[in-house]
Amino acid sequence: MNGQTNAPQHAHTTISRRTFLAGSLGLGLAAMLPGVGLTGCAPQNGSAQTAAKDEGEFDIIVVGAGGAGMTAALSAQEAGANVVLLEKMAVVGGNTNFAEGGMNASQTALQKEEGIEDSNELFAQDTFVGGKELGDKELIRYMCENSNAAIERLAERGMHLTKISTSGGASVPRIHRPEDGSAVGGYLVTHMHDLCTERGIGARTNMNVESLIMEDGKIAGLVASDGKKEYTFKAPVVILATGGFGANHEMLAQYRPELIDAVTTNQPGAQGDGIAIATDIGADTVDLEHIQVHPTVEQSTSILLSEGIRGDGAILINAEGNRFTNELLTRDKVTAAEWEQPGGWAYAVFDQHVYDDNKSIKEKFEKQGLLLSGTTLEELASSMDEIDPANFISAVTTYNDCIEQGLDDPFGRTASLNPIVNAPFYA
Repeated sequence: MNGQTNAPQHAHTTISRRTFLAGSLGLGLAAMLPGVGLTGCAPQNGSAQTAAKDEGEFDIIVVGAGGAGMTAALSAQEAGANVVLLEKMAVVGGNTNFAEGGMNASQTALQKEEGIEDSNELFAQDTFVGGKELGDKELIRYMCENSNAAIERLAERGMHLTKISTSGGASVPRIHRPEDGSAVGGYLVTHMHDLCTERGIGARTNMNVESLIMEDGKIAGLVASDGKKEYTFKAPVVILATGGFGANHEMLAQYRPELIDAVTTNQPGAQGDGIAIATDIGADTVDLEHIQVHPTVEQSTSILLSEGIRGDGAILINAEGNRFTNELLTRDKVTAAEWEQPGGWAYAVFDQHVYDDNKSIKEKFEKQGLLLSGTTLEELASSMDEIDPANFISAVTTYNDCIEQGLDDPFGRTASLNPIVNAPFYA
């Protein structure tokens, strides 16, 4: 959105938040200036509590201390601005805390070192096609052309994404990850939190923005509350990096009624607050109905299985023990394929190589007792509910044989064709 609104031109008008809008699109909305964005485990100490003033005048107010908000605050301060960062939750990081796979970028030094031929144009085309050809080509092109600079900018600030893999919808490997296999979100949030603290960026957690302040038809600040007291922060620029509404099932149901009972991997603060306060001052919205459903989420715990695990070689097996799709299609296509299977679910199956390269498997799934294993495929099959062992062995063997013999994958998978041969085996 731009800085112009349809608000009344009174000298000083405070516009309250629309109550019926309460949460995930991962968008940052900016009033007056566009925010700088990154794609999202909170630090151990939880919050970025530096010497923030209770209220007062600033050059820029950033609302939301996730990856996008902390990036915006750091960038603004580097440019000389006096910045305050407000976060409604008790911890920083937002949905960035739950980002697992990595950060896509093209024409990077790492790709060049590994002999991967990529281009900004190919990245843009993959993005456009993955978005069902509905995306804004100019914005897509800008993102892709600046993706390598974003990777380099992170590295300059001590955040090194030096491992590369494949993600769904990508023609070539371009998703950049921490070298040790850590989840990218927790890695970035920890480093950004430390940078904000080191640089003295004033930050307030447990600070919920109630309304934006308009003066002479322009943004002039905001009113926020910690639940006990209201505070007024004044600034000619307010950057809303508040994320989406994936944890607000009532709002989800306005656009996708079939998702009313879906589990969510979003952090509980993803309630759409920023969208509400922006539309209250005349902002328009676009594409709110395009809500992503992730294909690999454990339903009893809402724990997300990183796309990087499929990118490193995992395959999907249905309740009958059969493969049924190219696991590296875009998320909407893989999800749709799963919903068509008996019971609407599947197992992700992989070997020790994938286990070793993805810390989240051990840290999340194994700790929760959700990981099945076997020293042989037959042993693994015997631990998998409802699976036909013969079908399962045949599916994995066929997958491995096609790779070994250089044959086309029966489901059209062309990337990350890593045979499942390194015991033990997991699902």
